[in-house]
Amino acid sequence: MIELRPFNRLGGANHGWLDAKHHFSFASYHDPARMGWGALRVWNDDTIAPGTGFPPHPHQDMEIITYIRKGAITHQDHLGNTGRTQAGDVQVMSAGRGIIHSEYNREDEATQLFQIWILPDGRGHTPSWGTKPFPRAERSGRFVVLASGFGTDGEALPINANARLLGATLNKGDTLEYRLDTGRFGYLVPASGQLDISGQRVNARDGAALKDTGLLKITALEDSEIVLADIS
Repeated sequence: MIELRPFNRLGGANHGWLDAKHHFSFASYHDPARMGWGALRVWNDDTIAPGTGFPPHPHQDMEIITYIRKGAITHQDHLGNTGRTQAGDVQVMSAGRGIIHSEYNREDEATQLFQIWILPDGRGHTPSWGTKPFPRAERSGRFVVLASGFGTDGEALPINANARLLGATLNKGDTLEYRLDTGRFGYLVPASGQLDISGQRVNARDGAALKDTGLLKITALEDSEIVLADIS
């Protein structure tokens, strides 16, 4: 099963400083048919104006992954963590039993990012934060695990979930395969470019909800950057 969710049909709102598109129900956008996909609860496509951002606010019992597409975001939390995550990098925050944080675009250009929320494998984990570079060139023609709840995924940022987030880049005409195991959910979004996924065309920033697909064949119709969540 591949269900296409075109970018131009996503929910969302333009707040001036923030232009947000929601793949799933979030904030004032509510669609009972789109409350999540397996353990994936949120996939927001945000554009944040320069010098603006999210003031301190709390989270609890959620694994929050930020994939920076353009620009950078600066994080600070009540635990004393602070850092800047730029395009090509990934940030992970395990909210656990509670964390208060802010995120600001302190750049002189708009920041574009995906913010992805995954339900944890249990409540009350110790809150934590981390960031790491994942150069796009090192993902050329292959999937690299960016964040993972499995200890076997090497250099991936750790999360407390039965899930992994992967990234890849493909040149036009190149093909990549990925096996989604039976019973698992996948959600794939091209950050840029255009793909053919087992016969289904997927444009930049569209969502493709995947289940029981077996071996996926992903062909780039244009130079493309891919983000894929594989979740329980």
